[in-house]
Amino acid sequence: MRAGTPDWPCLPARTAALAAAPSAVPRRSPSPRSQSGGAWQRREPCGAMEEVCARFVSQKISKARWRPLPVAALQPPDVFATGSWDNEDNRISIWSVGDVGSAGLNGEYQGEPQLLCDIRHNGDVMDMQFLDQERIVVASSTGSVTVFRHHQNSQTLSASHRWENAHCHADQYTACGGAACTGVICNNPEIVTVGEDGRINLFRADQKDAVRTIDNADSSTLHAVTFLRTTEVLTVNSIGQLKVWDFRQQRNEPAQIFSLTGERVPLHCVDRHPNQQHIVATGGQDGMLSIWDIRQGTMPVSLLNAHEAEMWEVHFHPSNPDHLFTCSEDGSLWHWDTSTDVSEKPSFLHQGGRSTAYFSHSTINQSVVSAWLSNDPTKDRMEITNLIPNQTLSVNTLDVLGPCLVYGTDAEAIYVNRQLFA
Repeated sequence: MRAGTPDWPCLPARTAALAAAPSAVPRRSPSPRSQSGGAWQRREPCGAMEEVCARFVSQKISKARWRPLPVAALQPPDVFATGSWDNEDNRISIWSVGDVGSAGLNGEYQGEPQLLCDIRHNGDVMDMQFLDQERIVVASSTGSVTVFRHHQNSQTLSASHRWENAHCHADQYTACGGAACTGVICNNPEIVTVGEDGRINLFRADQKDAVRTIDNADSSTLHAVTFLRTTEVLTVNSIGQLKVWDFRQQRNEPAQIFSLTGERVPLHCVDRHPNQQHIVATGGQDGMLSIWDIRQGTMPVSLLNAHEAEMWEVHFHPSNPDHLFTCSEDGSLWHWDTSTDVSEKPSFLHQGGRSTAYFSHSTINQSVVSAWLSNDPTKDRMEITNLIPNQTLSVNTLDVLGPCLVYGTDAEAIYVNRQLFA
């Protein structure tokens, strides 16, 4: 879609009802990645109608993030930011979503995202995270890292701080040339970035220079980073490795290394369980979802056949971590649910080989025993819902907060579902 194309109204999308009868669940045989037989299941839309609001924006969307809510807020999120890529003029945009189902004075549908403000961004937006309710940290393909401030009174955006060449390729014969900053994670006031140059930077907001830089932290591209604790981060790279870095240590070496044994499959995304910091989920070029317990071993606890192409993002729900969401180049967005009683249904996972890829739902409180690490095949199973019934171009990004989901695509569109668990 190009400029001049009218915006689409809110579109009803068929989404799976969690309590749907087993007969409503299509079954398919394992993909070629399976190492043994057995059926697995993927829930296709078959039940409850939910409103998904779409807006076509004439830009390929690379990142979408909800603005964090104030502490103890009761209302759902209503503002999010997006970044674009592969456009002549890339932009950071702030959007507002009104009450789903309400109509404005002129009859327009209020659930549709409304543009509040935007600003030009130099290079592709590679990653983006809110530092607080006003500031957004953006990683660029040029190697720079920029802090943008959203002025809510005037509804404008401005660049409040920029670290130029935070990531760059340099050798003895050439000046520093930009290397893409591929990932950023924030724990206000600290900001950690990773890039194609294998460098890790630790910044503090409003400080001119980096607090800590680990040059050549990796000989391959670092694709993503997440905080494990306030002083520890975990990175994933292009040869299938996870590395834990402890900023308390002066040595520029990882504290731990984990890997997908024998397969140097690039890992593109990582997220940490919000309540149990030892549980980590990753996704990569082969579309598989891997669950890791960093307290034990160096290999994933489970490997799950997932998407048919690259997995671009993986996110635990921040307040309901029995729910996890992934999106892919294949145009799909999956909701993985370990909280549902689906004991009557055949598992969509396979068992055997290098991992036992059964997950089960534990009736014990998840803070004691996580369903993500449970491997007793006699218990309940996990359930997947595909939230996009008509797959098109790549779904590059998603974010979940409260009952709300936002995602962006290469089809130059953003989508909002504010009744995720209805």
